[in-house]
Amino acid sequence: MERLTRQQILLLPNLLTIVRILAIPIILLLLFSPGRPYQIITAILFLLVAMTDTLDGYFARRRGMVTTLGQFLDPLADKLLIVTALIALILARGIPLWMVIVIVGREIAVTGLRGIAISQNIVISPSTLGKYKTAFEAASITLLIYNGSYSSISFYQVGIGLLWVALALAVLSGIDYFRKFFKSMVVSSFFPY
Repeated sequence: MERLTRQQILLLPNLLTIVRILAIPIILLLLFSPGRPYQIITAILFLLVAMTDTLDGYFARRRGMVTTLGQFLDPLADKLLIVTALIALILARGIPLWMVIVIVGREIAVTGLRGIAISQNIVISPSTLGKYKTAFEAASITLLIYNGSYSSISFYQVGIGLLWVALALAVLSGIDYFRKFFKSMVVSSFFPY
């Protein structure tokens, strides 16, 4: 088997990110297709696509292949996948609109905040709470898409329970981002260089 060149390896994390973006319309199409097989296929596809975030992060950070394009596209792809799925699940599974509004509002606020921070040469690193939030969102969405039951366990109810956890983590991590931002702003105003 032919060895991959460094340039090809550098493209791999970005390719996984692009796959995440391109999978969104397919997931939406399958989500609204009637029948149990489509629910199963969509849940599996969503979970696999969501897991590419971990995989591209592994290749990019651990192997020193972080690119400017990747730094821009990776968080964008994550937000597009999660937000689009949550909005679609309002219609497809009747999840509470207010929960989605809070989670999406947090995403917009934190993205804007990080943009302002970058313009001020302040780097706000992703928080551990934010990573847990994303994991709970992905698990919740997968179960809500699957929407089945096993024995007396309703995957929909478990998915809603996990969405509550994701919501709490979204609020807490959002507060944490704003705290870090204002702390950095105070420090940078006293020590501008």
